[in-house]
Amino acid sequence: MARTSSYNFNSQIPETPDIEKHKSLATQQHPWWFSPDTGIYHSQQPSINLPTDPFLDVVSFIFSHKHNGVSALVDSSSGFSISYSKLYSLVQSMASGLHKMGISQGDVVLLLLPNSIYYPIVFFGVLYIGAVVTTMNPLSSAAELKKQISDCNACLAFTGSENVDKLQAFGIPTIAVPENVVSDSKKEFFSIFHELVYGKFALAPRPVIKQQDTAAILYSSGTTGASKGVLVTHGNFIATVELFVRFEASQYEYSSLNNVYLAVLPMFHIYGLSLFVVGLLSLGSRIVVMKKFDLNETVKAIDRYKVTHFPVVPPILTALTKIAKDVGAHSLQSLKQVSCGAAPLSMKSIEDFAQILPHVDFIQGYGMTETTAVGTRGFNTEKVRKYSSIGLLAPNMQAKVVDWNTGSFLPPASIGELWLQGPSIMRGYLNNARETMSTIDDDGWLHTGDIVYFDEDGYLNICDRIKEIIKYKGFQIAPADLEAVLISHPEILDVAVTGAIDEECGEVPVAFVVRKHGSELSQEDVMDYVARQVSPYKKVRKVVFTHSIPRSAAGKILRRELRIFLASRL
Repeated sequence: MARTSSYNFNSQIPETPDIEKHKSLATQQHPWWFSPDTGIYHSQQPSINLPTDPFLDVVSFIFSHKHNGVSALVDSSSGFSISYSKLYSLVQSMASGLHKMGISQGDVVLLLLPNSIYYPIVFFGVLYIGAVVTTMNPLSSAAELKKQISDCNACLAFTGSENVDKLQAFGIPTIAVPENVVSDSKKEFFSIFHELVYGKFALAPRPVIKQQDTAAILYSSGTTGASKGVLVTHGNFIATVELFVRFEASQYEYSSLNNVYLAVLPMFHIYGLSLFVVGLLSLGSRIVVMKKFDLNETVKAIDRYKVTHFPVVPPILTALTKIAKDVGAHSLQSLKQVSCGAAPLSMKSIEDFAQILPHVDFIQGYGMTETTAVGTRGFNTEKVRKYSSIGLLAPNMQAKVVDWNTGSFLPPASIGELWLQGPSIMRGYLNNARETMSTIDDDGWLHTGDIVYFDEDGYLNICDRIKEIIKYKGFQIAPADLEAVLISHPEILDVAVTGAIDEECGEVPVAFVVRKHGSELSQEDVMDYVARQVSPYKKVRKVVFTHSIPRSAAGKILRRELRIFLASRL
């Protein structure tokens, strides 16, 4: 079934959800995809038969797919590309070089890299020999690097030239990765990487790798608390390829071989990792890689490479909408689909985009690091076009909507916490059985912390979230992480961090600070103190000085009260 590409926006977007209408709908006869006896919502999509071989790794799975794809990865700035015909041999070379260096099954390798055409080669090279990848934002602070390296026991790192000295200070062997093709003048600096990719090594032996083995440790704030290492297995990635990437591509009448994706979303994040590093390479699509988002360069890349598919987060969608007004009718015409995820999107942003780029199919999706990016995906037909929804449940996925006060299961049109179950759900949190058990119950249901409802057609809608994490431009920020930094300041007695709604960024971190008596600490002092110790996206953007922090009898910070205060004052 093909999705439509144009529509009258004003006739499609519903008004703000009517709670009384929801109550009325909830009493009606239940649809076939919901069981009132179990409270389970089933996917409306046909189930997909996933590989049953327990000894299947994701690298073998990806490269077992035969297609006629030509260019796999293209650097947007230089045009330098890696073809599908050479990709697997480069992965094998990387794996063999790592094996020769002593990296073996179970070892953890850190990828501290921006987007790069070499990212998938390094990623698959590590997994090929049964080792494990952990990813990080290349803008991470020294303290954040030290914490994650220690937590997952990383023994080798790949990074850009700007971070080599920072990593070597921790005593971890580090390999510098170029942005694209290595020039003659820089070959010496990148000699180790060049040798790994293009060296003539004896083929590395393949260890026995099981689907249940850990492939990656990706850090997430989860539903509450500080960042935790999410254990993603080979089987999780295989499920993501089939249930997310390949399934969505199958919904279109045109061939995936003709699709050109623009990879602006960071590959170190589960959204970009699942799409650009893993899934799309099984389809033969072309992936144009940008090191980082730049609006003008993005428009140039879309037009130069005839980009058809552009996955984004809300701030990028807003920026694209604004510039689309100015670039004229001859630009951005190759776009077929823009998909948005990672953070909530305002109705105004959807409406503006739809009016300015009516030829582009727009969808939203939902997923978490803990679900390996699988959850829901938008699905537009001639009859049903719900652009404000985050879509239908992915194949093989089940859901429950649960009253977070009583624990009772709720029918369609009722608002509650979303629980998910399916083959893409993480193995658990690294060295954290307590958090694992609080997130995944004994029956295998992942408690997401997001407040949702399913409408009468089975489309999922996000209302709010229980969890405390802040989403700044799609990046997750754990308040506990910032609070730990702030409380170390000698003039701060108590602190709480929460998010404030921001039109451009989604949310921004706001610190409520109790100063010691006599302190003249200013807002700028507090923000600068945090900025020196965290990644740029984690910086505190506003400071509120207060006499006390609202807490429950058990000592838990009452963030809801803080958010109410912000909503009334900021």
